[in-house]
Amino acid sequence: MNAIIGFIEKGKPFFNKLAGNAYLQAIRDGFLAAMPAILFSSIFILCAALPEVFGVTLPAELSSWLWRVYNLSMGIVGILVAATTARALGESFSRKLPKGMTMNVVSVMLASISGYLMLAVTEIDGGIDVTYLGTKGLLCSFIAAFITANMYKFCTLKNITIKMPPEVPGVISNVFKNVFPFSFSVLCCVAIDFISTQFFGVRFAESLITLFSPLFSAADSYFGLGLIAGAMAFFWFLGIHGPSIVEPAVAAAIYANVEANLMLVQNGEQASHALTVGFNNFIACLGGTGCTLVVPFLFMWLCKSKQLKAVGKASFIPVIFNVNEPVLFAAPIVLNPYFFVPFLLAPIANAVLFKFFIDVLSMNSFIYVLPWATPAPVGLFLGTGMAPMALLCSVVLIAVDALIYIPFVKAYDSTLVQEEAEKVVQGDVDGGQTADTEPAAIMVPEKAEPAEAATAPAEETKPLSVLVLCVGAGTSAMFANAVNKGAEAKHLPVTAKAEAFGAHTDILDEFQLVVLSPQVQSRYDEIKADADRYGIKVVKTKGAQYIGLTKDPEGAVDFVVSESKE
Repeated sequence: MNAIIGFIEKGKPFFNKLAGNAYLQAIRDGFLAAMPAILFSSIFILCAALPEVFGVTLPAELSSWLWRVYNLSMGIVGILVAATTARALGESFSRKLPKGMTMNVVSVMLASISGYLMLAVTEIDGGIDVTYLGTKGLLCSFIAAFITANMYKFCTLKNITIKMPPEVPGVISNVFKNVFPFSFSVLCCVAIDFISTQFFGVRFAESLITLFSPLFSAADSYFGLGLIAGAMAFFWFLGIHGPSIVEPAVAAAIYANVEANLMLVQNGEQASHALTVGFNNFIACLGGTGCTLVVPFLFMWLCKSKQLKAVGKASFIPVIFNVNEPVLFAAPIVLNPYFFVPFLLAPIANAVLFKFFIDVLSMNSFIYVLPWATPAPVGLFLGTGMAPMALLCSVVLIAVDALIYIPFVKAYDSTLVQEEAEKVVQGDVDGGQTADTEPAAIMVPEKAEPAEAATAPAEETKPLSVLVLCVGAGTSAMFANAVNKGAEAKHLPVTAKAEAFGAHTDILDEFQLVVLSPQVQSRYDEIKADADRYGIKVVKTKGAQYIGLTKDPEGAVDFVVSESKE
């Protein structure tokens, strides 16, 4: 098994490069930026549809109003994602331009919206057909965004612009500066739609859906769902944030299928599309990638190792809310041969079982979008319309995951118990603790590098603002809270704030130090390019070190103070 892990790890540089792909990152960041609108619309559809589950019929005017709000928010999500994806990709390209060159990301967004409308809208008598302005048009959103960002990059590098005399105010000059890239971007989309209309007789958006329908159907099969779930776990096992790589590839399908499922239910049919946002959040990642919801409880209840018991106690609450980095890096599970099989097998089993419940037991799939941090069983129950069958599905998934993990947890526990016993004999356990002494915090593996502990006295420490970045602002919040508590305890002028990657660009100049969680280190170069503009230092952390510091306030503040002075 160690040989297999070693072989897989050799491919890590390639997978890191894949995780850092600008286009995949732009899709992911575009969806994150548009997520408030998606969640907002979901609130109204829940209010409109859930009463019917309990046999309550809302007044027609109220129901119509709720649906109107939903349709005018979720119904234009294609436009929103076209803009946000173009902005994310434009910012990524802009960071890599030669010194002195810039791209106007606002203009990029506007051009992407215009290009998207050229690809997705069909004129009808008295107006336009809005069928492809929502989730059905997401593929067009990506294409418009990619074309636009690349066109602006090309025009910027080649200096294709309208040059105004020096006497013309800068604001007016900037307007003319963007005329060519804007025009080329939109005209490119017009040409694509024209070709589609001439050859296929339909608008590009419709032809694209027809083209990708077989692929979406294949992804919604047992094999496809298992492959998606297993791929997310595989990348995370290497320490690379798996959903960041896999989800962009199926983003159009997982959002479109939620809306399609909702329409099926409204028409009295079964919500049969398994591949949805909820599938990724609450089935394939039940308790986090690798379906680790059961793992902390197995550590606490079945294990004899002090290390695993401590990890279980420290991580079970975050894992309930789908933040599983504490258990991934503290056990550790990442690159641990004992957990390779269950970490991949549990998500695949969950995918197959969920599909079985839909196809054979006629359970509805997800018809609502809920926040990813919703506890998975609750998310499954609410997201599928509160059907009793969903409760049974949750129980079955948890039971199967437990059965998969138990033998591997026990095997790993036996190894750690033996190691701890040998250390006790040598008088070298935790600086001389006895075997009966419970560790106060997570014990990290011996191979993990401890944090620096060189802290200057309070009077010598300058005010320091720290930004902690991770993927979803989950573990970064834990790290930032630890820094703030440690600073308060040691009376140091240090403050920390947590943020999700992508939301940091507008506030970066407010900080002197950026700490990266292990999940976002594939984007180090990108973040450092932003930080270098303001002379801000960027610091990487290792898995066990990072998680250990979230439970060690004084160690966390010592770490950031020390790093800020190096």
